Amino acid sequence: MSIEQILEQHGQKDLLRFITCGSVDDGKSTLIGRLLFDSKQVYEDQLSAVERDSRKWGTQGDAADLALLVDGLQSEREQGITIDVSYRFFATARRKFIIADTPGHEQYTRNMATGASTAQAAVILIDARHGLQLQTRRHSFIVSLLGIRQVVVAINKMDLVNYEQARFEAICEDYRRFASKLDIETIHFLPVVALHGDNITRASEHMDWFQGEPLLTLLESLPVSAQRSDAPFRLPVQYVNRHSADFRGFAGTISSGQIRQGDRLMVMPSGRQSEVARILGASGDVTEAHAGQSITLTLADEIDISRGDVLARPDDKPRVADALDARVVWMVDQPMLPGRQYDIKLGTCTLAATPQLIHHRIDVNTLEHQHAEQLDLNEIALVRWQLGRPAAFDAYSELAGTGSFVVIDRVSNLTVGAGMIVRPVTDSLADKSQNVVWHEHKIAKSQRARQKSQRPAVLWFTGLSGAGKSSVANALEQALFQRGHHSYLLDGDNVRHGLNRDLGFTDEDRVENIRRIGEVARLMADAGLVVLSAFISPFRADRAMVRELMEPGEFVEIYVHASLETCENRDPKGLYAKARAGTIRHFTGIDSPYEAPEKPEVVLDTEKLSIEESVDELLDYLRKRQILV
Repeated sequence: MSIEQILEQHGQKDLLRFITCGSVDDGKSTLIGRLLFDSKQVYEDQLSAVERDSRKWGTQGDAADLALLVDGLQSEREQGITIDVSYRFFATARRKFIIADTPGHEQYTRNMATGASTAQAAVILIDARHGLQLQTRRHSFIVSLLGIRQVVVAINKMDLVNYEQARFEAICEDYRRFASKLDIETIHFLPVVALHGDNITRASEHMDWFQGEPLLTLLESLPVSAQRSDAPFRLPVQYVNRHSADFRGFAGTISSGQIRQGDRLMVMPSGRQSEVARILGASGDVTEAHAGQSITLTLADEIDISRGDVLARPDDKPRVADALDARVVWMVDQPMLPGRQYDIKLGTCTLAATPQLIHHRIDVNTLEHQHAEQLDLNEIALVRWQLGRPAAFDAYSELAGTGSFVVIDRVSNLTVGAGMIVRPVTDSLADKSQNVVWHEHKIAKSQRARQKSQRPAVLWFTGLSGAGKSSVANALEQALFQRGHHSYLLDGDNVRHGLNRDLGFTDEDRVENIRRIGEVARLMADAGLVVLSAFISPFRADRAMVRELMEPGEFVEIYVHASLETCENRDPKGLYAKARAGTIRHFTGIDSPYEAPEKPEVVLDTEKLSIEESVDELLDYLRKRQILV
């Protein structure tokens, strides 16, 4: 095979970015060193240097300490811990990899979050002797927070617990119980001894009771998430290029989606529109470009565009607001205090921002929401930010590139926090109650739930009118009652007869309708109940708003699906007929949009499932999630 063929073959391999994380001394650097060594990725001069340094810095006596392959800083070698993020590239016959070795020490959690921000998978190490530690939980939560949905849990140092299968399975069960509250889709467990290579690139002779694949084989088979071709187009403008009097281009890197010559674009936050005249890539004019490419666009019209503006398509544009709610990881010793001014860097835009209030702090051990007056080092909270001017952004769960920001101290110019946007703050969400303090109950939510032998949850049924939301929710409530569980059904029509009788059906009123219902559902969940909410709730952002009110794992989105044609044929209340006749305005599915869930926990196709079958499927799900005990 020629060198050209080898290079071409290598270029066609896909790339997996993954991180290693976990508590301090769980063996992350040793695992990566062993992975590189056993897969023949270490050159002789590197190995010689490691063997030489091992005699001075190593922890393995006369043997080579493979952790030194990635622990490159002198302070890391002196202390025997990872401090900074270390990146390593390697390749096998099947795939290319970029590994981020992140620190386990609590003081360097900010570095772990940095390494996780570009990863597609995470390898979380757990010391078999100690089981789940605080940092294991914190790192797992940050992994979930940053949108990593594939996790490999490597239970290390199995030789120090005599390779006991029972110990391995007990730690697996502990982690499953904790991770059930997180937004992680796939978890793989494997027992390893990183120091000796057991289950790293080859099966272990000491643990023949484990029938799974070794780590490297597993990493080669994990699915790699590709850029969505249908993702909304976003180009944060980085530079306005005026290299001559008759040329004005807007340069930046496409964060998502794709663009073609002649496409219609909107400038956010101004809202002005034009068409793409030219697309200039690295080698000159091109007809189209996609996510990850650095380009310069010229437009057909003269429009005022500046650094920090976002170019998007008019039919799928970002939100614009001067206030937002975001989950924040705080990264410095000096606490974040509401009312103090900071700068935030949102894409290519830098603007003044002030934290107005902390909605709640998240306890990384229990994932419970707690009241907080300030945010300290390594703490995570939902925070409301008032911006110095309106800005364009997306929810982080939808588009990470335009949904994340860093917080900068205005005096030291240091990065002090990282934020993931949950939602814009509209007038209906603004806090108009001043000097009101949250009342702390003497009886905790967990105590109320234990009394009822269940876990609190909010089961949010969404779908078109006539899809069967209320029918399934009513039948499920009866089934829960018959089994001795404590629940309550919030029905859309019933709520509008009282609590929300002052609201109509405009988009603004629908947002406020859902916000009020979410607050009621949160109070009922605090009482330890299983709350069933049956509402059309047509907008994804509104459902995300309610999800964020709940503790992780409490909100269960149930998409009750039926086609518009089926719903119109059913039309149990005659509403579709009135909407078609024009006597009802703003009716979802007719003259108001419905945004179907992208990743609901449960999908019920009521064109195929009966009410009884739907209830059985939901009961099975609730048992598996341990909501029903």
